[in-house]
Amino acid sequence: MKRRNFIQTVSSAAGIAIGSPSPRGWVSAMANELQRSNASERILIVVQLTGGNDGLNTVVPYKNDDYRKARPKLRIESEDVVAGHDDVGFHPSMRSVVSMMDKQRFSVIQGVGYENPNRSHFESMDIWHSCQPKAARSNSGWLGKVISHNKEREAEDSIALHLGSEALPLALVDRGIQVPSLSRVDQFRIHAKRKTNPAEIDNSKSGSPKDTMSRDAIPGGANDDFMSFLSVSTQTALQASSRIEGLLSKPDADGDFPDSEFGDKLRTVSRLILAGLKTQIFYVTLDGFDTHANQASVHASLLRQWSEALRAFHARMERDGQSERVLVMTFSEFGRRVTENASLGTDHGAAAPMFVSGPQLKSLFVGDMPSLTQLVDGDLRYHTDFRSVYRTIVEDWLELRSEGLGLESFQKLSLI
Repeated sequence: MKRRNFIQTVSSAAGIAIGSPSPRGWVSAMANELQRSNASERILIVVQLTGGNDGLNTVVPYKNDDYRKARPKLRIESEDVVAGHDDVGFHPSMRSVVSMMDKQRFSVIQGVGYENPNRSHFESMDIWHSCQPKAARSNSGWLGKVISHNKEREAEDSIALHLGSEALPLALVDRGIQVPSLSRVDQFRIHAKRKTNPAEIDNSKSGSPKDTMSRDAIPGGANDDFMSFLSVSTQTALQASSRIEGLLSKPDADGDFPDSEFGDKLRTVSRLILAGLKTQIFYVTLDGFDTHANQASVHASLLRQWSEALRAFHARMERDGQSERVLVMTFSEFGRRVTENASLGTDHGAAAPMFVSGPQLKSLFVGDMPSLTQLVDGDLRYHTDFRSVYRTIVEDWLELRSEGLGLESFQKLSLI
């Protein structure tokens, strides 16, 4: 990625924390900036639901007697289900995203998993991130390989960005690439002294100003990887920051994103996209889905937070003419057991649905709901390998090569 181009655009986020309110008139003020961005460049946003989302109470087979018998207390009653398709509906907390189905902008991929499923959070998540079982795994992730195997795209400023306080996901790791992991977007801000004396400018190297960035440029202390990533002249960065901050000076009273941590993350992603940032892959997480006990209220709250933020994000993209270039893929490391446990929760399972949203999609549902009677050790049997979804997104959405990613043997889906 061109670091100078990155900092000129990314400095637009100066002073914007993930939880900060959205400035009024911001979108309209950025219209001219968008004209200078590559509006045709497609964007992928990966949403990770950490902990193992209960797919059966997300996409609900509410007419199925076996479902009702397996979950006498946790089942979603027919009168509460949001209508979906044939014999399945959706959790009542998902009304926000279900409304997107009328526009063919939300799709469910049912029965997703992999052979010989692992019920460990860490091991299963690593399998999803690396596309490899432990015995064959290297320290590389599928998105990291996408970036490094398509290096010609670097000339077009394409790279990934992780937003969140957790460690950089393995999915974004590969040798020879550097992906920033930011807990706050104001980590882009550069706190350095302006140098106005020409004698202080060092032009001895490549004819460029001396890099005067200090070690406290990143809030919280030194960060060598991030400092290396931002190796660009402070003067250029400050000029870009000043220009973009002027555009952000007007307050914004839209209030279109929900007041939640996940809503703030997607609000931030929307700002970066609308500011013309040419980052092509964003990665965000929503934690808390390990619902072993008292699942009903916790799961409802999490699904509401996810779906309301997702709907708000897509509404903003659609309002500003970006909806056809932004795809969101949502996954979790596994589903839950079919039968509820004695603690009014569900334990680690296997197959579960994935979700994609954004542009107009070919199918609202891909694949059938797995059988609730032909189980494997009490779990739903998968019929669609998650790597088929990945290959479909890499080739049909990002329009990149999938050779060398370990995806070649998995059939693409009729989705995009």
